[in-house]
Amino acid sequence: MQTALRITFHGLSPSEAIEDSIRGHVAKLERFFDRIIGCHVTIEVPNHRHRSGRRYRVLIDVRVPRAELVAGRAPEESPSSEDVFVAIDRAFDEAVRLLQDHARMLREGSDHHP
Repeated sequence: MQTALRITFHGLSPSEAIEDSIRGHVAKLERFFDRIIGCHVTIEVPNHRHRSGRRYRVLIDVRVPRAELVAGRAPEESPSSEDVFVAIDRAFDEAVRLLQDHARMLREGSDHHP
């Protein structure tokens, strides 16, 4: 990666365990697609009030040649979105799919941008 990984926390305190999980996922992304220019991961707890525990949102902004890919979505209304590590896994699964699509586009020489 040309620029250092950035990890931002909103609405929760930084955690070494969360940062380690993110670094592991980013390393896998880099093994899958070695042309990543930069990556910014944001972990946040939206200010919405829920009846039960916190719901985490993970946003991943990956800069690659010819594109900027953004993975992540609003927290689901399910107990699994209350686990920050599950939210991280799901967001990185989406990032992998986006990178696969982008790599396919580059191989095919398409001018279409994701």
